[in-house]
Amino acid sequence: MALFKKRTVGKPGEWYYCLVHKTVEEGPECPAQNRFGPYTSREAAQHAMDTARERNLEWETDPKWHDEDKDDRSSPSGD
Repeated sequence: MALFKKRTVGKPGEWYYCLVHKTVEEGPECPAQNRFGPYTSREAAQHAMDTARERNLEWETDPKWHDEDKDDRSSPSGD
């Protein structure tokens, strides 16, 4: 008898976007490393890649997350 059972079935109303199959699924059918979610609606899960793209762009252009002295680094160790 296994001490820990792998839970593959999600709660009703939890939606995920599977990165492997590129599909929306209710409840986690695929492993966690292959999905985004949970989302509160099917529609939100359908737009998971758009949401990720928008968040990545926001992060990449956020001045708080960029070092001002990037060009001052002359070696990988920062010396």
